[in-house]
Amino acid sequence: MGKQEEFVLRALEERDVRFVRLWFTDVLGSLKSVAIAPAELEGAFTEGIGFDGSAIEGFARVYEADMLAKPDPTTFQILPWRGEGPATARMFCDIVMPDGSPSYADPRFVLKRALSKAAEAGFTFYTHPEIEFYLFKDRPVSGVEPVPVDRSGYFDHTAQSAGSDFRREAITMLESMGISVEFSHHEGGPGQQEIDLRYADALTTADNIMTFRTVVREVALSQGIWATFMPKPFTEHPGSGMHTHVSLFEGDRNAFFAAGAEYQLSPTGRKFIAGVLRHASEITAITNQWVNSYKRLIGGGEAPAHICWGHNNRSAMVRVPMYKPNKGQATRVELRTIDSATNPYLAFAVILGAGMKGIEEGYEMPPEAEDDVWSLNDRERKSLGIEPLPKTLYEAISVMENSEFLAETLGEHVYDFFLRNKRSEWEAYRGQVSAYERDLMLPTI
Repeated sequence: MGKQEEFVLRALEERDVRFVRLWFTDVLGSLKSVAIAPAELEGAFTEGIGFDGSAIEGFARVYEADMLAKPDPTTFQILPWRGEGPATARMFCDIVMPDGSPSYADPRFVLKRALSKAAEAGFTFYTHPEIEFYLFKDRPVSGVEPVPVDRSGYFDHTAQSAGSDFRREAITMLESMGISVEFSHHEGGPGQQEIDLRYADALTTADNIMTFRTVVREVALSQGIWATFMPKPFTEHPGSGMHTHVSLFEGDRNAFFAAGAEYQLSPTGRKFIAGVLRHASEITAITNQWVNSYKRLIGGGEAPAHICWGHNNRSAMVRVPMYKPNKGQATRVELRTIDSATNPYLAFAVILGAGMKGIEEGYEMPPEAEDDVWSLNDRERKSLGIEPLPKTLYEAISVMENSEFLAETLGEHVYDFFLRNKRSEWEAYRGQVSAYERDLMLPTI
């Protein structure tokens, strides 16, 4: 047993931990949890905890159901919302088969595999997400539009606001779990919040996002309100995105930085952007995986709907932020399509895979989009070579179905299940009669 495992076993005694929750995610990004007694943890480290994989979305067929959850001791943290008295801890798990081989259905393994491939080329992948979400006064009720906790707007400061109280408690809880928060503020929609996590390697960030969502929901419930990461809960208000800043490092050197280059962006950075843009339509089903995601992407404003890049252009899909003098390590690329309801393991895996494809095959970066892309008409965009992103989940999965790149990056198991699930979601959605149709047609037809 290694030093990390021994540290965790000692911490259980010193912190009076009575329950250990083992966390992992299914293919759609839903958090799963099984609680074990501390006495069982040593066995879990060496052998794993068995469970029925066929009961988890996308994990296994009935005849190959047996799987094991093996806790990662580096992710050990006490859960701060469990109150006083005996403590509860959590660890993320890797999912393995009975013979000890990785489960190809485990999203965490999909990301680990992509990171390993990048590491073979000498790169470490870092990400920094800006996570938006809404707070409602009550738990949503079917057929009733939810009521936001406030009517504030972007960066508003209001005395004794529910949003600022919420953010203070959520950030305190996140920091107590070792998750560093860089910024927090009220976003543009009523009741809409944004909390930005500090840069970390992509695997740590994906784990942190899963923890973040749990903390946000727990704090909201403790305050008698409701948090949602739904991409577009309101027709007339902005959707919730997860703008993500990414960079590659070679050891301690930022591979995206080149002093004196345009925007201080290196050839590696330019090829990475070219890869993301070339494969943008293919990865959209992963970064924007719900039927509701496309209501955000066609809504204008801060949500991009076209495949292009720009320097400080917030209407572009990919943005190269302004260079700060003497801060070459901070050179990065911002992706603005991703929404807050994505599976972060799969999203980071396909973004990294697309960028690495651009580097490996020497893709050329297209010309910069200097205009507000939303203000152009279709003919103007076409003349500039700016193609649209998929407009619906159906379009996104149609592109995904023909993508060898995605099948390779996700692995056949995850790729096949994801497509089957999303086809089913689209079929269920397109058969629904909406309030819009009733309001429009019942009075007149």
